[in-house]
Amino acid sequence: MHSFKNFNLPVDSVYVNCPTNDSLGYLESNVSVFPSGQNHFNTTTISGIGFVLNLQTIENPGIFGPSYFKGAAYPYFDGVYAYRLKKRRERACKHKNHFAYLDLKNSDRVPQLKGARCFSFDEITKSTNNFSEANHIGSGGYGMASLSLFSCPALVYRGMLPTGQLIAIKRCRQGSVQGGHEFNAEIEVLSRVHHKNVVNLVGFCFERGEQMLIYEFVRNGSLRDSLSGSSGNWLDWRRRLKVALGAARGLAYLHELVNPRIIHRDVKSANILLDECLNAKVADFGLSKPMDNSELILASTQVKGTMGYIDPEYQKTLLLTEKSDVYGFGVVLLELVSGRKPLERGKYLVAEVSSSLDRKKDLYNLHELLDPSIRLDTMPKGLDKMVDLAMKCVQEKGRDRPTMGEVVKEIELILYLAGLNPDAEAESTSASFEEASQDEFPPSLKEEELSLS
Repeated sequence: MHSFKNFNLPVDSVYVNCPTNDSLGYLESNVSVFPSGQNHFNTTTISGIGFVLNLQTIENPGIFGPSYFKGAAYPYFDGVYAYRLKKRRERACKHKNHFAYLDLKNSDRVPQLKGARCFSFDEITKSTNNFSEANHIGSGGYGMASLSLFSCPALVYRGMLPTGQLIAIKRCRQGSVQGGHEFNAEIEVLSRVHHKNVVNLVGFCFERGEQMLIYEFVRNGSLRDSLSGSSGNWLDWRRRLKVALGAARGLAYLHELVNPRIIHRDVKSANILLDECLNAKVADFGLSKPMDNSELILASTQVKGTMGYIDPEYQKTLLLTEKSDVYGFGVVLLELVSGRKPLERGKYLVAEVSSSLDRKKDLYNLHELLDPSIRLDTMPKGLDKMVDLAMKCVQEKGRDRPTMGEVVKEIELILYLAGLNPDAEAESTSASFEEASQDEFPPSLKEEELSLS
């Protein structure tokens, strides 16, 4: 009952009968849920009740195995629901296959994507050496760790065009309606997205029943790879600030400058890629949603995203806003300062930081949580402000969080305080971080740093 109340579901009472053995000998117990103030539930409430029950963790004695929730038909809406489900499947199939009817020889009917071209299946096969295992670089989205709940079921390959350009090919597995939805969403989003901090779409392929997107190849993998040490890249504090700013600018562009504006819906460190100069690029738009300019809140019937990054308000209300991306980005900021995953051994990073945080103590009392590789012998400039910003972004209610535009301005200020020019581009990862930071450090800012220290 406590869970139902947390999700504002009109449940009056719950009845659980004594368990019995089913036909296979498993214990089965029926749970009946009764409405409050009405004689039946509507379809939205039914969806919410199912969601809550699926989330329940049941502590079983050692003699029992795992438990799971299995929904039964609801007599009030069984026929209506079946009809709607059929229509939804028909629409999904139509949506999934709307590219299949394209005559690719007729340029007027090929999707006109700025800067992108239509590749033949043979071209892609050749570029990947027939999709060899050696060129397989990930699953789910773009990146080895880019697996998310309800993500497009895809394999990602590295390839090389005859021009020598390196590319990444996202190849959707066939036979998935969900994958078709997300694949087409990504096409529609990327056709309108052009920003240095958003991964660039090179082209696409729709031959032989295949659904493939071809991106620029981003050499240094994901931010998650760098933080975990698997990529071999070391990110000092100043580099982390630059990565945070680049990713924030990419998201602010999606929220404020694209028309219609876009909610990414799966902001996480695995979906922030780093190029050869460790500049950040937001990637994987399989779960993204356009924002209607007249109504910024989008009703959602299913929570989508990655555990540890999902906005708790969205999870409770099933309403999606751009502030859900802000929450995910706040978690990424906490990853940047801690080096930790958002969810490890059942512990949430946001909760751990919240419970330990004490702004009156040295390093905010976060010694055990901060990443030692950012050199904590002295307080890195802007670390306290970065933690403050992260905690603003992960506030429980969306209205208490800043916009991504405001986040960009905050990070720019933090870079200034750290002695960096937020508008300077890194030139090469081969140079030492000390040399690179001196190149990015204009005289006016050096003087400002002296006055601020």
